[in-house]
Amino acid sequence: VDEHGNILWGDQLMVLFAREILKEKPGATFVSEVKCSMTMYDDIEKRGGKAVMWKTGHSLIKAKLKELNAPIAGEMSGHIFFGERWYGFDDATYTAARMLEILSRSKNPSRVLNALPNGFSTPELNVPCAEGEPKQVVEALQRQAQFPGAEVSTIDGVRADYPDGFGLIRGSNTTPVLVLRFEGQTPQALERIQSDFMAALRRIKPDARIESAAH
Repeated sequence: VDEHGNILWGDQLMVLFAREILKEKPGATFVSEVKCSMTMYDDIEKRGGKAVMWKTGHSLIKAKLKELNAPIAGEMSGHIFFGERWYGFDDATYTAARMLEILSRSKNPSRVLNALPNGFSTPELNVPCAEGEPKQVVEALQRQAQFPGAEVSTIDGVRADYPDGFGLIRGSNTTPVLVLRFEGQTPQALERIQSDFMAALRRIKPDARIESAAH
């Protein structure tokens, strides 16, 4: 949480750490998940790093970090895994110490945090389903849904990256819900992307309704 009480998402922390690590390790690989912001992936690539998008899940992210020998991996929820100067598991105390290490070098730590990319986005949203239904819905979306003008990934659900934002629908690993997240560079882009995704979802699951956010 910054000085104004705003929550720093895991993808914003990843940007903070990646920028610092890339000073010492140009071209390093960073692992994150499908729920994370496209601004995070873009920032890492723009600074010469390699940003790898992977499946959501604590054990999956940790395994990918070890497979790629990445210095760091992270989830939107704030779980950060350090392989550089640490042991490759998520450790909130160590993550906080690394953040303070970076901020202590600045005369204005707030300016450092305020400069982190922060688009217009939803939190993680849930659509309740019957047991076993999320997998069926996601498979149908992967076969049928079309998102013109977007680059579509099916590594974990359906994610469409547009020039001005992204949308995601995936099945939860732990409960019978669909997990959704949307982001836009403007409020209008966010509204458009969310509307397109909900229309695609309701063509397959007409009774789909969004419940309270999980994160």
